[in-house]
Amino acid sequence: MNLDWDKQTRMAAAKEILMQSVEGLRGIPDLEIALRVYGHQSNVTNTYQDCNDTKLEVPFSYNSIDAIKTKVRGLTAKGATPIARSLEAAAGDFPDTLARNFIILITDGLESCDNDPCVIAKKLKEKGVKVTPFVIGLGMDLSYLEKFNCIGAFTDAESKEAFKTVLNNVISKALLNTTAQINLYDISKKPKETDVTVFMYEAGTKNLKYTLTHTLNRYGNPDTLILNPDLKYDIVVNTLPIIEKKNVSIQKYKHNVIEIDAPQGFIRLSTISKTFNHLNMRVMQKDKTETLNHQELNSKEKYLVGTYDVEIFTLPRTYQRVEVTQSKITTIDVVAFGTLNYTSTKGLVGQIFVDRGNNTFEWVCNLEVGAAKGTWNLQPGNYKVVYREKDQKSTAYTKEKNFRIDSNKTITLNF
Repeated sequence: MNLDWDKQTRMAAAKEILMQSVEGLRGIPDLEIALRVYGHQSNVTNTYQDCNDTKLEVPFSYNSIDAIKTKVRGLTAKGATPIARSLEAAAGDFPDTLARNFIILITDGLESCDNDPCVIAKKLKEKGVKVTPFVIGLGMDLSYLEKFNCIGAFTDAESKEAFKTVLNNVISKALLNTTAQINLYDISKKPKETDVTVFMYEAGTKNLKYTLTHTLNRYGNPDTLILNPDLKYDIVVNTLPIIEKKNVSIQKYKHNVIEIDAPQGFIRLSTISKTFNHLNMRVMQKDKTETLNHQELNSKEKYLVGTYDVEIFTLPRTYQRVEVTQSKITTIDVVAFGTLNYTSTKGLVGQIFVDRGNNTFEWVCNLEVGAAKGTWNLQPGNYKVVYREKDQKSTAYTKEKNFRIDSNKTITLNF
């Protein structure tokens, strides 16, 4: 606890935040808190550590906050980490076995004595001691997390600010016992979709109460949230397209599961051609004209499972309808373009059309007005260019040329 941590020792930071958190409990009805400390009475040497160095410094009472703050203020860390013995002793500190009893264990290290905290936790359970421990690890190597699974719910705090947040969350869980998780279900009804922003509004308003990045915890389950149970919520999940779930209630004193179907897959815009240096496309929901997303060449984006219309900004435009399936990548391969070069002795006005067959011509682009030369990259197909010299003042001077474009080939027209 004497190691440096955000320009303080871990001990100093922990004491500061612990006193603030305890002060925040003042006035809560039917709440009794106590303070047990370990590793603070006997110095550790190369040959000795006191594994009995654990003491109930402030017993449970309704008016213990000032006494706890005073005791915490004067604490120093001297070395031993007798977690197992402290846990066993703490279980006996509670005056009422019928109450909702919680232990919050704060440590920056593993058990340093010869007892096994897992064995103690098992013995307490077998004895019917209903104590729920919350374990907060301060700046610990995350590889040690599994060591605490047998004791209780472990949360790591890698910085002072993280410790403040974690401690407040743990206290909220212990006092309110009201928690929630948001299950974003895949196509198999497994809550495995994640990594998306979730907005939670007070129901029926634009009063934004929570902004969350949806997260799966280290066990691959949706993370546990602390939410105000006195409100109903309108939830917006920022998938493509967004998902809305309205008027969601949170029940007090229980763990709530908010269920939302959000199966997703991917669309990738790709090409084997080396001639494209920039290309993008517009993605829309099936039969809708509103732009859902703008996606660039060689990018991969996540979408809800379903059918989408895409407009690829080639010349002429390329349109496709694609299916997105669970966790799969739907690849849109763009055909390599060919190149048209044109030259003229005089400046031109004109337009290029693609031949869609049956004497149907679709506009592609305009020639640069007054230019005597130009270059266009076009998709493979048959085309017609209709033009005249700019300075000619009669429609009778209209001319046209038919030409074909093939991938990765260049043609030149002389007008």
